[in-house]
Amino acid sequence: MPEVIFNGPAGRIEGRYHHAKEPNAPIALILHPHPQFGGTMNNPIVHALYYMFANQGFSVLRFNFRSVGRSQGLFENGAGELADAAAALDWMQTLTKEARSCWLAGVSFGSWISMQLLMRRPEVQGFLTIAPLARHYDFSFLAPCPTSGLFVNGAEDKVTPPEVTEQLVKKLKTQKGITIDHVVMEGTNHFFEGKVEELTALCDAYVKRRMEELGHA
Repeated sequence: MPEVIFNGPAGRIEGRYHHAKEPNAPIALILHPHPQFGGTMNNPIVHALYYMFANQGFSVLRFNFRSVGRSQGLFENGAGELADAAAALDWMQTLTKEARSCWLAGVSFGSWISMQLLMRRPEVQGFLTIAPLARHYDFSFLAPCPTSGLFVNGAEDKVTPPEVTEQLVKKLKTQKGITIDHVVMEGTNHFFEGKVEELTALCDAYVKRRMEELGHA
């Protein structure tokens, strides 16, 4: 789990990067929850997804948004963090120029940023959107959503109730050519307390299935 520092639009960005042995290994970028509410790249879900992707043979990066940890800059509530994520993906792609697949995963606030990045990067083939803040942030830019992916939220999520996410997913499911999976996990909240292992297993199975469908397994 090497520590890395790379240049971002607001200065240096701190991350943790696992480089796969295969030269054309798939890549995955993981974005953490809200920086002003304790979100960092060491969030338990982010941490678990990082190892999940690494164990599947991905080169994978998690990093701290500007103002978090040793990453420089000031919180910008979206625009700056999106620029950080784009810089992180660019940095990864310089290390794996022939990546056979590209994935994004975002948790809470990070899911809003990751879905915006998805709209700007046609090379992305799959996504994991965990506990999206669909009541606090506008996801209407997903029109149309360019690729298939998975939404997961907790049945007891008080930050963004499941029905709000269900409304968003319902809109996305009307689009042709993509498949949006949505799982509401019983017995857990916005932070998946007590269910991170179960959540990770769910995401693991989904990524494996999609990679087989894409012919990248």
